[in-house]
Amino acid sequence: MQLEILTPEHKVYTGNVHGILLPGTEGTFELLDRHAPIIASLGKGKMKIMVDKNKTEVYEITAGFVEMLNNKATVLIEDANAVG
Repeated sequence: MQLEILTPEHKVYTGNVHGILLPGTEGTFELLDRHAPIIASLGKGKMKIMVDKNKTEVYEITAGFVEMLNNKATVLIEDANAVG
């Protein structure tokens, strides 16, 4: 699936990924390839990008939203900092 992560200041990430684990306001959830369309609010926490089976990237994020449509996830957040 295609993933794009944006803050008001810059693009944090763009590329094809296997999935993404997100800190929703109601709990953590995961979006995988070919996930059904969804719009959800995000809270403060860790976002884990599963680039492939052997590579992951982790970011500490603040509040925002995610939209999944036509196998593209767009994450709009206030700020993101790489962890690790």
